[in-house]
Amino acid sequence: MGAEVAAGGGNLPGFLGRKSRYARMDDVLPPEPEDVGVVRVRGGGGGSSRRYVFACSVFASLNHVLLGYDVGVMSGCIIFIQKDLHITEVQQEVLVGCLSFISLLGSLAAGRTSDVIGRKWTIGLAAAVFQAGAAIMTFAPSFAVLMTGRLLAGIGIGIGIMVAPVYISEISPATLRGTLASFPEIFISFGILLGYVSNLVFAGLPDHINWRVMLGAGILPSISIAFVLLVIPESPRWLVMQSRAGDARAVLAKVSDSEEEAQERLAEIEEAARVTASDKAAWRELLRPSPVVRRMLITGLGVQFFQQATGIDALVYYSPTIFRDSGITTESQLLAATVAVGFSKVAFIVIAIVLVDHVGRKPLLYISTIGITVCLAVLAASLSLLVRGALPSGVAIGLAILTVCGFVAFFSVGIGPINMVLSSEIYPLRLRAQAVGIGFALNRMASGGVAMSFLSICRAATVAGAFAAFAVISALSVVFVHLFVPETSGKTLEQIESLFGGGVVTSGEVELGDAERLEHKRLVTH
Repeated sequence: MGAEVAAGGGNLPGFLGRKSRYARMDDVLPPEPEDVGVVRVRGGGGGSSRRYVFACSVFASLNHVLLGYDVGVMSGCIIFIQKDLHITEVQQEVLVGCLSFISLLGSLAAGRTSDVIGRKWTIGLAAAVFQAGAAIMTFAPSFAVLMTGRLLAGIGIGIGIMVAPVYISEISPATLRGTLASFPEIFISFGILLGYVSNLVFAGLPDHINWRVMLGAGILPSISIAFVLLVIPESPRWLVMQSRAGDARAVLAKVSDSEEEAQERLAEIEEAARVTASDKAAWRELLRPSPVVRRMLITGLGVQFFQQATGIDALVYYSPTIFRDSGITTESQLLAATVAVGFSKVAFIVIAIVLVDHVGRKPLLYISTIGITVCLAVLAASLSLLVRGALPSGVAIGLAILTVCGFVAFFSVGIGPINMVLSSEIYPLRLRAQAVGIGFALNRMASGGVAMSFLSICRAATVAGAFAAFAVISALSVVFVHLFVPETSGKTLEQIESLFGGGVVTSGEVELGDAERLEHKRLVTH
């Protein structure tokens, strides 16, 4: 179950509003007389249950603020850490880039941990581990101690970013899952913005104090998790796994719109727990994939790779370096420009969440990848012309700010949030946990590789050359989307499999998610 948990327990977003051609037997048979003595659970009621689920999703996503804050704040901290601790360029790259690799280890541990102690308490564990790491970094007297804290904080972040989407997907009703499952991405973007603002606010303090305050401020969101644990319930799916169906029924009563919906969700969770394939069987199928599964893997892994290979982490972590090369000289102006980048990211991630179920996945991916390519090409050209003296400094600064903000805007409106949505949709339930886990690992490795090599690449090929290379990779991502990514919005599981060349799904392979159940009764009459 560990790998399944890590990928969202097979109930990740993406099935919102999807119509199923299959009906439950109790939808087509006459109702049986009500059994005497059967306990009926009263649903939470549409308005109150939705507000409760909304609040739980917000609270569960707070750990994602930590990841975003760490990414954003480090872009400014690194300037002052270099001055205070006199670290080398390679040490800067290691300090910045190691987070992706270490968070991957935390994410791998999160699956098994949440199976043992529950989703709710794993959220609390993630916050506690991060707090310990942030405290060590805040008072670090040397690079070695700073790295120790960084590694610990990375493990906490890795645990948190994997368990929260799982928890949200397992408590959300079908009609809200698409929106609520996007909360973690919003909170990451919001955390990045907070990190940038923290850099700007505390930059005026002495160099041996300011970066410590910036890092220490990241502890505040994690402290709020203590309150969260008193408010949110345990995941009903985990409760069923622990043979606590009664407790699961009570939770579902709070997060469902009606008694009938709560009962149906409980039945589907129990059925999914019985039919889910074993880890070994899933890994065997992934290691020796059929042509259909191979095409799914190419699509899912490709989107995960290109999301990071186009350089988003280099831009977020090293935006002050980019702006300095464009002609901005003072630290306050550098940090103010990064705040503008943070605002762009938050604003456009909200737009993406509104559009993803209306416009579709592929059109947004086209807009995103083409826009990123243009912004990277213009940024590379402007920096190159500035070095040659062919572009006035003021124009170069304006173009740098415009293209960097444009990059994060196009990223946030498409490939940023859609990569996980698409990955969770294209794989069958029996493979989804493991396949999405592989994609996440590839994503984190690409992220770490970019972050840990960017300064070295810039030294060898200039900043303009580095972004020219990213522009080429981004252009390849446009071709990839055109050739390998189908439109999955509004498709049933059977239709999605057919998009990759799959045949008719047999009755033994039908995998009904609880996001489909609300359509069954209407479709049976057609």
